[in-house]
This record gives sequence, structure tokens and C-alpha cells, in this order.
Amino acid sequence: MTKDEQYRQALLAVRSLVEDESDEIAVMASVVCELHHRFERFHWTGFYRVTAPGVLTVGPYQGGHGCARIPFDRGVCGKAAREEATQVVADVRDLPYHIACSSTTRSEIVVPVHDRAGRLIAVLDVDSDEPAAFDGTDQRGLEEICRLVGSRLG
Repeated sequence: MTKDEQYRQALLAVRSLVEDESDEIAVMASVVCELHHRFERFHWTGFYRVTAPGVLTVGPYQGGHGCARIPFDRGVCGKAAREEATQVVADVRDLPYHIACSSTTRSEIVVPVHDRAGRLIAVLDVDSDEPAAFDGTDQRGLEEICRLVGSRLG
């Protein structure tokens, strides 16, 4: 199965899981579970929620422990939140500002989530122990899923 097809199937599954749900935590938990178990290279999958101005707090996730709080001025998640733009990192070892929540992480993709009003409410963070695990297909697929998540909230 191609990666595009995997994302089409993931989107259908996510849509089905969240179509009648408006609770933010329930929506995020369902999405994280679906993605984490669908894609073998996703070793940490979770949301960081905007809980105060300039602050992300770990939300529903699967994998090892995540960082509890991340300010917008630190790390890949903070940069994605600050710039409200997806970040794709082929090798986190090349970034002096990367926050190492796990010593095994090699690559990362972080996608902003906006609610129906267009406000940034979270970022979806996916880490892999494989270098260069994420590409444009992952970016398109995860951005589409994050748009769906945001359309359910706010």
C-alpha cells in the first residue's frame, strides 16, 4: 500500500472516529491512537495544546514520556506554534534548538491545529527513531487530518 493510500485510509478512520465528538481531549486521543498504530515509523505521536499565551502543554499522546510544557520560543513544536507552519525535520541532531524528550528520536514533523475560528489550539507532534522518516506526503496527509481535527473544535 502506498503512503498516500495509508493517509486516505487514516483520514477515513479519523473522520469516522470524530464525526460526532466535540470534546477536545476525546478527539485528540482518538486521532493519536489511530495514527500511532497505523504508521510503524511513528514512535511518539501526540498533541501539545495551547494552554496559555506562548505555552504548549502535552495532551493526549502515545509513546514514551513527552515534555510536559514547551514555550513557543523553544524546540520544533514551539517553532511550529510560533510560526503557525508545519515543520519537517529530517535529522533532529542538526538542530541546535531541538528539545530532546527522547534520546532515540531522529526525525520529526509538527503540524499546527487551528479551530473553526482560525485560532491556534494545538500542534500535532510525530517523532520517529528513523532519520528522514517524513516527507511531503506525510505533511499533506497530517495537515489534512489536522484540518479535520480543527473543524471539530472551537
